[in-house]
Amino acid sequence: MNLEKVVFAFFIVLSLTLNFGFFIGDLDNPNHHNVYELYAALVVSLIATIMKFGDRAHIGAVLLATSLVADLQLIAAVIVWTMAEHATGVGMTPMVMSSIVSLSGGALLANIISVIILVTETVMFRR
Repeated sequence: MNLEKVVFAFFIVLSLTLNFGFFIGDLDNPNHHNVYELYAALVVSLIATIMKFGDRAHIGAVLLATSLVADLQLIAAVIVWTMAEHATGVGMTPMVMSSIVSLSGGALLANIISVIILVTETVMFRR
């Protein structure tokens, strides 16, 4: 067993599950979406992205692209949350929460594609 591949897969799947945990719930209800879960999803996604930089294969490039998309979506969600709470004084309205959850949904889709590619690559691996 290759420990590096285990850690790599761990972070990819953890990124997906944290993002899913944040995404699930009523779209516009802030009580269903924890800010710390969003930040954890972003941090783990960034770690997964850093781990993907070493792979020079074509599949590695596609994995990196999906991870960058997820990072951008999560960064945008964090910026919207931060601006609503601290910069504009608007607070967490249903419209703002819907925007944050929608951005997280885009990241979730990118993470799902990343896991599908990882599983496909694993199934195609020959010893």
